[in-house]
Amino acid sequence: MYTVIEQAVQARLVASAPQMECVPATLRYDREEPFAVQMAFPAPATLEGSEVSWTFSRELLAAGVDTAAGVGDVRVRPYGFDRTVLEFHAPEGIAMVHVRTSELRRFLERAQDMVPDGREHLFLDLDHNLAELLRDAC
Repeated sequence: MYTVIEQAVQARLVASAPQMECVPATLRYDREEPFAVQMAFPAPATLEGSEVSWTFSRELLAAGVDTAAGVGDVRVRPYGFDRTVLEFHAPEGIAMVHVRTSELRRFLERAQDMVPDGREHLFLDLDHNLAELLRDAC
């Protein structure tokens, strides 16, 4: 059985100019981190010139395709009939991307098939995580 889902999506970068640039992005879900999703942008699509990855809650993404969600570094909200806006807030500024809502829903369905909502705790390895936290404590 697969433990990781990766799905390529086309993200439209919202800039101050009216033109919206398409950039490739990858959504990732790992059963070993059942509460989180990642969205990665390749080096050519970033200001730093290196891949940038944002990690945020799966619950935030699921809520944001239907209604505005999030108050922190990542915010998600519907935009029109078929788009969802993801906002990434950093000290350098705000990046906003539009993604087709259908692509996000397909990704969330695949994650749901792997780890059903409300069952995430069953996939946590708490003993391993605690050992990792304490390994350098001595």
